[in-house]
Amino acid sequence: MTRITFERELSEIQEDMFAMANMVETAISRGIQALKNRDLELAQGIITDDLAINKKRYDTEEKCLEIMATQQPLAGDLRTLVSVLYITVDLERMGDHAEGIAKIAVMLGDEPSLKPYIDIPKMAEVSIEMLRGSLEAYRDRDTARARVIVNRDDEVDALYDKVYRDLLTLMINDPETIQRATYLIWAAHNLERIADRVTNICERVVYLVEGKIEDLNVSKY
Repeated sequence: MTRITFERELSEIQEDMFAMANMVETAISRGIQALKNRDLELAQGIITDDLAINKKRYDTEEKCLEIMATQQPLAGDLRTLVSVLYITVDLERMGDHAEGIAKIAVMLGDEPSLKPYIDIPKMAEVSIEMLRGSLEAYRDRDTARARVIVNRDDEVDALYDKVYRDLLTLMINDPETIQRATYLIWAAHNLERIADRVTNICERVVYLVEGKIEDLNVSKY
């Protein structure tokens, strides 16, 4: 394999990863939409589409491993391949979390809302912004931006704590809300985990550029 061919395949693998990230972003956004609008058809579509996200992960992993096994990539190229491998795992897990939100929308069905949806959609908005920014930081090899994005995880954690406290108060005051409130706590927890996984991507950006593993997710909240 010539160097030009190798670089083309390496670029294609990374583009596959970016395409997977777009699929995950769409799944998160649609999951919140299904939850807010009690759109069971949309929720079922998200659950079905998660199979495509899973397939994208495995296809990308297979390509990475094939190049690693047959081409003996140099140190910088090897870091790229390792980073893609780890990032696709985190993206696939984010897809699972989005699917989890869709399943919660199905479980809630046509039950009346406990309260207006404000903080959970805000968690989704911040998480999506973090995800988008982390992939842009990867594309630009921008470690400074990656470190800034990690700091936004505290914002998501604070929103999660607020959702948890508000819903716990509802459950204490009215036991009939316990099941619905529990489902919404699960939805919020899925979003909190998505933000955590974005910080993993940011750590991979640092590894890719600087060649070192660094724990960036040291909470200040």
